[in-house]
Amino acid sequence: MSSSSATPSVESFEAVIVGGGMVGTALCALLAQAGMRVALVEAQPAPLTLESAVRKLPNPRVSALTPVSQRLLTHLGAWPAMQKTRVTPYKGMHVWDAEGSGEIAFSADEAGAAVLGHIVENTVTLAALNNHVIGDPNVTPYFGVRLQALQRSSGSRLVLDDGRQLHSPLIVAADGARSVLREMAGIDVVSDDMQQEAVVTTVQCAKPHGGIARQAFIDGRPLAFLPLTVEGSDHYCSIVWSTTPEHAAELSELPREALGEALGKAFGHRLGEVTVCDKAHRFPLVQRHARHYVQPHFALVGDAAHSIHPLAGQGVNLGLMDAAVLAEEVVHAWQRGAPWGELSTLRRYERRRRFDNSAMLGLMKGFKVLFGSHDPALTLARNLGMSGMNQLVPLKRVLMRQATGERGRLPLSCC
Repeated sequence: MSSSSATPSVESFEAVIVGGGMVGTALCALLAQAGMRVALVEAQPAPLTLESAVRKLPNPRVSALTPVSQRLLTHLGAWPAMQKTRVTPYKGMHVWDAEGSGEIAFSADEAGAAVLGHIVENTVTLAALNNHVIGDPNVTPYFGVRLQALQRSSGSRLVLDDGRQLHSPLIVAADGARSVLREMAGIDVVSDDMQQEAVVTTVQCAKPHGGIARQAFIDGRPLAFLPLTVEGSDHYCSIVWSTTPEHAAELSELPREALGEALGKAFGHRLGEVTVCDKAHRFPLVQRHARHYVQPHFALVGDAAHSIHPLAGQGVNLGLMDAAVLAEEVVHAWQRGAPWGELSTLRRYERRRRFDNSAMLGLMKGFKVLFGSHDPALTLARNLGMSGMNQLVPLKRVLMRQATGERGRLPLSCC
C-alpha cells in the first residue's frame, strides 16, 4: 500500500496512529467512526484478514477479553465476526496454590453475569478489527513502512522510511512495549524485570475444560490452562506457564510427549492426560510503565504506555480501555472545535487511565512476591486467605467486578 516518490509528499490527518495491533486498530476505528480522518501506520506488509487469521489449531497467543472489552468490540462492529470465527466463553475461574491447600473459585452466577469473559486468539481480534477499519473512507492505511523520524513543530510530523511525511495535531504511539516512537519522543519508562519467561502452546486434555479458566501457583510460577473450543470440542486449552528463564528453556526444548507429561503432572492431572498440539513458544516477562503518557500533540496507548505480567490476562483489556478513553476525550474536543492535540485534552486521558493501569501493575507485582515466597508464615497466610475468601461471596463479587473490567468511569463506547 506504500509507494516511493522522488519528491517527499506531506499528507495531513486529524490523527496518526503508529502500530496496527489490536489497541492501535481499535483506536483508529473509534476515531474514524466519529468522522475523523486517520492514518494507520504499520510495519507489517499487509493487514491480517479473517481468512488468514484462522488456523486449524488456535494461535498460541490468546487474551482473556473482559465483558467490558466485549462491549467495546461490539460497539465497533467486530464482535459478531469474532463469534463466527472462534471465541470461547468462560463462566468460571479456579485458582489454587499447588504448594498448599488454598483454593478459590469464581463463577459468573455469583457475579450476576452471563460470562466472566472470553478466551480469544489475538489474531482473531485483530483481523475482525481490520475488517472494519481497512476500507473505511476515513482511514488511510500505511502498511509495510517504518518510522525514520519524529519532527515537532506546529503539531507533529512523522517521516516514513519511503520518504513520505505525515502531519497531524495528534500522533499516537501504539507500537508495543519496545515502542520506537516512544523513544523518538524521549519518554522514559520504569522497567521491572520479572525474572520470568512465559511458555505458551496449545494442548488437548483428556477431560473437558467445562468453560472454566484454571490457574495453579507452583512455587511462585503460575501455570494457566485457558479454555478453548476447537471444532466443537471443549478438550482444548491454551497454556501459559510463567516460570524461570532456565525452566522455560528446558520446557521449550522438550519433545511434545514429555512436555505434555510435565504439564499434566504440574497441574495435578486435574484435566487428565495432556497432549501438546503445537510448538512451545517462550518470551521474557518485563513490566514497564511510561513516566508520562502524553506530550503536546502526542500520546501513548497500550503496551507502549504499560506492559504487564500475563498473570491476570489484563494486558489487552487495559490497552483497549486506553484506546476507548483517549478516543472519547479527543473526539469530544474535536466535535466542539477545541484543540484535540493540546495537553489540556490529552492530560484528561492520562488522568483517567494512569491510576487504573498503575494499580493493576502493582497488583501483579504483589502477586508475584506473595506466591513466590517460601516463608512458612506467608505460605500459611496466603492459603488461609484464599480459602477464607472463597467463603465470602460479597467480597468475591467485588473482585469479580474488578476482574471483568467494571472499574471507574467507563467510556460510553464500553457501556
